[in-house]
Amino acid sequence: MKYKLIMNGLDCANCAAKVEKAVTETEGFEEVSLVFATKSLYFDHCEDDKILEKVQKITDSVEDGVEVSFDEKNSSPTHHHHHDGESHSHEHKKKIKIETILLFAAIAVAVAALILDIFKINEIAVAILGAAAIVMSGYKVFISGVKSVFKLRIDETTLMTVAVIAAFCLGQFVEGAMVTILFGIGELLEDKAVESSRRSIEKLANIQADEAVIYENNTEKTVPAGDVQIGTEIIIKPFSRVPLDCVITEGKSNVDTSAITGESIPLYAEEGAALLSGMVNGENLIKAKTTKLYTDSTASRIIKLVEDASVTKSKNEKLITKFASVYTPVVIFISLAIAFIPPIFAGNLSEWIYRGLVCLVASCPCAIVISIPLSYYSGIGAASKLGVLFKGGKYLEALAKADTMVFDKTGTLTEGELTIEKIIPFKNYSEVELLAMAASLEKNSSHPIARAISSSYTGELLKMDSFGEKSGGGVNAVYNGKPISCVGIRELKNAPEVKADAYLVYDGEVIGAFVLKDKVRAEAGGVLSDLKSLGFKKLIMLTGDSERNAENLSKNIKELTSYKAQLKPEDKLNTVNELKKSSKSVCFIGDGINDAPVITAADCGFAMGLGSEAAIASADAVLTSGNLKALPRAVKLAKKTVNTAKSNIIFALTVKALVIILAFFGLAAIWMSVLADTGVCMLCVLWATRILKVKS
Repeated sequence: MKYKLIMNGLDCANCAAKVEKAVTETEGFEEVSLVFATKSLYFDHCEDDKILEKVQKITDSVEDGVEVSFDEKNSSPTHHHHHDGESHSHEHKKKIKIETILLFAAIAVAVAALILDIFKINEIAVAILGAAAIVMSGYKVFISGVKSVFKLRIDETTLMTVAVIAAFCLGQFVEGAMVTILFGIGELLEDKAVESSRRSIEKLANIQADEAVIYENNTEKTVPAGDVQIGTEIIIKPFSRVPLDCVITEGKSNVDTSAITGESIPLYAEEGAALLSGMVNGENLIKAKTTKLYTDSTASRIIKLVEDASVTKSKNEKLITKFASVYTPVVIFISLAIAFIPPIFAGNLSEWIYRGLVCLVASCPCAIVISIPLSYYSGIGAASKLGVLFKGGKYLEALAKADTMVFDKTGTLTEGELTIEKIIPFKNYSEVELLAMAASLEKNSSHPIARAISSSYTGELLKMDSFGEKSGGGVNAVYNGKPISCVGIRELKNAPEVKADAYLVYDGEVIGAFVLKDKVRAEAGGVLSDLKSLGFKKLIMLTGDSERNAENLSKNIKELTSYKAQLKPEDKLNTVNELKKSSKSVCFIGDGINDAPVITAADCGFAMGLGSEAAIASADAVLTSGNLKALPRAVKLAKKTVNTAKSNIIFALTVKALVIILAFFGLAAIWMSVLADTGVCMLCVLWATRILKVKS
């Protein structure tokens, strides 16, 4: 069974990584992932009514003050939850206020101590004031630092505690106070930065209306959207969000679809038009009939995709978790070496211990541990605003480095709405007869060619039996006791001279052919030339369609670098696997009709639109608008996300390395190392969250 728990009070990224590790190592827990940005813990476990107690116990063994609870969003959307949230945030504000007051008091006391120290007035007074400032600004840090030592664990609180005690032993009272004060200020600012990024991410997920206005017996009634059944009549008031997927039964309006598709131009919708939850109604009141339950509606699915996305971690994120576990012991070893090896040969022991302390404090890996996952999380959130849903940081990475983009033809580069261009009779059948036979045969198939043929026939259907369909191999049945089939040219033993898209075979003879036409998507050319300028070397079209149609299309879209036609689904798969060998990363875009295996095989497989369930299940990313417009922006965003993560790693490690080198030569004070820790962390968080600022 899949679980999602919320870790309330989990404020440090390094601790989050430790909790994740502890849960992973516990027997019975599979697929564990802790997303620090939303404080959510995901895992698989056999069903267990004591699961909360179990996880709480594991968490307590690693980290104090974290309260584990079930995710309330997953239960029915009733009202009392909002109050919990308010009281919780109220407590949080109160906590921040008390801590801020204490910090300022500590600063005042430390300044007093500093003045006494400069004028060498009274060493005992300096010590007392220094100690008071330290206790006021750092009491919480010391409590958790001491607990960590007993749990044989090293984190920033342990490092700080050791540093301050040592500073005291060395008689550096004011310095010790400065360290805890700077650390306190850094933590406050860091909390604020993380909190604001969390809020921005929540805002992105806020595309769901909790309530619906149902209309029954001529009265309106507001109910939780989760309780509305399929086929209920609802009213959507002007400028309110569509609560569930539905079809308009009365009224017309301009609907803002940007939350779902990233498309800024409003959609004109009238009777019979389908609306997706999360869209916002324009200036007119409309009535509609619901077509899906709340949990299956589009907005819920998008939110779930974005939330689950954070579980599929990128290589950089996985690297960071490993890095933190190796990095801390190495740095402690370096600090001890700096503190105790040089004094053996020369120099003052307390001086070297001080230098070792500076290294110790500077080395906390928090900045990296927190900002890398946050970069990816922000990237995924920002992409959803543009109308592209990524299912994990891993796929943003694959898109950012991709140099090959493969397109399916029908429904991807073209509109996918085929129409009959001409019917060619062989033998002595008329066009009308051929159309009647083909339409009666194709009526059950969902293939685009079949739909085009059956939708252009309006007469009576003929009686046929024993229908069968072969993927990529046409449709067959029995008509008047003889076999009849509608197939592509590949399936014919002796192909006629005439090139067409579908052939009607009756009792072993080809009796007619159908030539179809499809419209190129208006945006295709522009999108492909943008992709070229973004560094894509190969833009390839693969299609099951005829050589003739593929060639016509490639003349129409000059930006394509090559194409292959008349491919079966397994040929497409083999082609993509071949391309993977010669490319940095291969992306595939298809509309999901028999594309599922290829979408899965690509490094990043896109499905067009939210239509096909199979495609969404197998895709790594979804273009929610159902067109290609958002692709270039998604590529830019992916590159920006990966570059942000990389630049954060480089920046944080460079600053830390500098401070450690300066410390070795005695040129860095402890307060510098505190800046190298919390200051760098805050800058990295802010740098990561700027990704969220995208205009839809």
